[in-house]
Amino acid sequence: MKVYVYCLAEGVERLNKTPRGISNLPVRIAKFQDLSALVSVCRPDAFKVTRKNALAHHEVVRSITRQTTPLPARFGTLVTIQQLSNYVSTHRQAIKAKLAHVRGRVEMNVRMIANIITDTSQESKNEDVPGPGTAFLLEKRREIVREKAGVVYKKQLSLWLREKLGDLVKEEKISVVISETVILARADHLIERVDVEEYRTKMANAVEGRPEARFMVSGPWPPYSFANIELEFSSQFGVS
Repeated sequence: MKVYVYCLAEGVERLNKTPRGISNLPVRIAKFQDLSALVSVCRPDAFKVTRKNALAHHEVVRSITRQTTPLPARFGTLVTIQQLSNYVSTHRQAIKAKLAHVRGRVEMNVRMIANIITDTSQESKNEDVPGPGTAFLLEKRREIVREKAGVVYKKQLSLWLREKLGDLVKEEKISVVISETVILARADHLIERVDVEEYRTKMANAVEGRPEARFMVSGPWPPYSFANIELEFSSQFGVS
């Protein structure tokens, strides 16, 4: 028998109005001394990757945040109870340390997109079409330039966010992807639950000063980006 794992948590003795889980399955508590996991008994062939199941996973994790701050498991985690028990036993101290780190905190997300304005006048003057080898080398050079620009932009974005948000941010993860035409950036912030409204207000004020970019702020969410507990099993719902 296998179970689908939604999250790990502490201090959960019973479920209060927890929604149905993936594939409309009931959600149960699996106890491991002072730690718990929210699970559903599930046959591997009964689970499918669908938007409905992804939303069900999120709703189960979100429901438990009314009682405690959980560590969400990766979507699609199917294991045996014995595997889950072994994992919790082996990583107990790390799990408890991570739970202490996220306790009373939530995740906020900032998404940014900005257009890149380039001067194509010089390129248009060059009517020669490069051969395959030259084209490959030119593209590799552009990739290296974009990677270096991404590193610089990531640092600048982090400094800007820290300046605008100050001590509200307890932990931050930022990723930046730069193409020939746009900059895509994502910032995930771990903040105190009580600071959500202040975070939104400060971000709203901050983006007013950046008309060259489009921002989207979302949350609060369970700390998906900061859980770091991808269960170390050989297979997870079709994913090795």
